[in-house]
Amino acid sequence: MASGRVRRVADRIRVIVAELLEFRIKDVRLGFVTITDVRVTGDTQHASIFYTVLGDDEERQASAAALESARGMIRSEVGKQLGMRHTPTLEFILDALPETAAHIEDLLAKARRDDAEVAAAAATASYAGDADPYKRPDLDEDSDPAAVGVDSGPESVSVDSGPESVSVDSDESAGVEADART
Repeated sequence: MASGRVRRVADRIRVIVAELLEFRIKDVRLGFVTITDVRVTGDTQHASIFYTVLGDDEERQASAAALESARGMIRSEVGKQLGMRHTPTLEFILDALPETAAHIEDLLAKARRDDAEVAAAAATASYAGDADPYKRPDLDEDSDPAAVGVDSGPESVSVDSGPESVSVDSDESAGVEADART
């Protein structure tokens, strides 16, 4: 993790380079360039400047050539405005952010189409078996649920835990009975 000073230097370099590209550099090859990020090493000797160019590959190559030819002037201006003893070397790197974002958008659109296809297929689909996949015993209305093995609820629970025994009835008239054996 970079220290606070390195982050401030990187932010300042980003602002300086963006202002230089906007107001001072008048190269016709320079297209619509946006500075996206600046990363500075811990000793502030090297700065990697990430940029994007709006346009096609030809405009990107022309802008890269214009930035390379203006790198010395940009570095001297960065050194003057930073006021540091050592001016960091500058490296311009084309940021792959727009291509990555476009790729992610394509993947999301494909996922939406696939989800729509699955939803359309599910709307007309029917169950392979019964609608309720769980097996349940057949209960007649006159049969006893306890005879079939279905527990209709706790009628009484008793716990024998050694010296004390506790018996609980679900009937509301009966209470809790505790018998202490000594």
